[in-house]
Amino acid sequence: MNYTLHQLQVFIEVVNKKSITKASEALFLTQPAVSIQLKKFQDQFPFPLTEVIGRKLYVTSFGEEIAHLAKKILNDVSSLDHKTKQYQGKLAGKLSISVVSTGKYVMPYYLSGFVQKHSGIDFSMDVANKLKVVNDLENNLVDFALVSVLPDHIELNRFPLLKNSLYLVGGSELERNRKGTSSLIFNEQPLLYREPGSATRNAMETFIQGKNFPVSKKIELTSNEALKQAVIAGLGYSIMPMIGIRNAIDMGLIKVIPYKGLPIHTQWNLVWLKQKKLSPVAEAFLDYLQEEKDVIKDKYFKWVL
Repeated sequence: MNYTLHQLQVFIEVVNKKSITKASEALFLTQPAVSIQLKKFQDQFPFPLTEVIGRKLYVTSFGEEIAHLAKKILNDVSSLDHKTKQYQGKLAGKLSISVVSTGKYVMPYYLSGFVQKHSGIDFSMDVANKLKVVNDLENNLVDFALVSVLPDHIELNRFPLLKNSLYLVGGSELERNRKGTSSLIFNEQPLLYREPGSATRNAMETFIQGKNFPVSKKIELTSNEALKQAVIAGLGYSIMPMIGIRNAIDMGLIKVIPYKGLPIHTQWNLVWLKQKKLSPVAEAFLDYLQEEKDVIKDKYFKWVL
């Protein structure tokens, strides 16, 4: 056996993503680079680790066992690194956060100063829809999660970070050409939704159902960025968080439409399991937020009222 740690990392990412393309994106590598490392790792075993059936990649039972051992090896290596840094008097360890998709416009600003201050920290941030974020939190797979709507079936501690406001919006060109009053938008215009399980979609559906609007046409998109681009392109109207569209509004690409009952106000909260014993790194991060939250808001989010 002559495998490298890099090959282990590549193989684990392929196993997690079930796709060379997605693994290459996650690792910031090209697809050929991932394929080469995967082949070099595979060549060291007499049995296949993966197989492709109908253009879909599957991990064999042998591959799953090797992936389990590979994760253990990388965790042990990481522990060695952390232990060395602790002996040097540095804060070291892992910090993992699961973030709902719109939260990617918020969380990096609350993390950057902390991560820069403590170079011994290994940090991961997974951006996903609300269902996966809540699942990761519930199964204790992450230290923290960032959500705008608190799940009511889990006992959680929370740290409020920033107000989240959702507005009715449309593409500027579409809005210029629209006829009639804004009250007709929900009845006559195509409406753009996030995928089921999204907090943004839940807020939009709750508002529409509360008004008993008959929706004539519904278009579904699976990310906030795709939704924003669809609004800009004039595919329809939506209710979206200001945090993800402010730049497009400033550029004149999206227009906010005043409407009774809007905006919808929620709160970005950093949450964690009430019974979870936080690591020294996680505790230090909370201390950092307690001290720096207002400074970060004034620096990056002063426009949030």
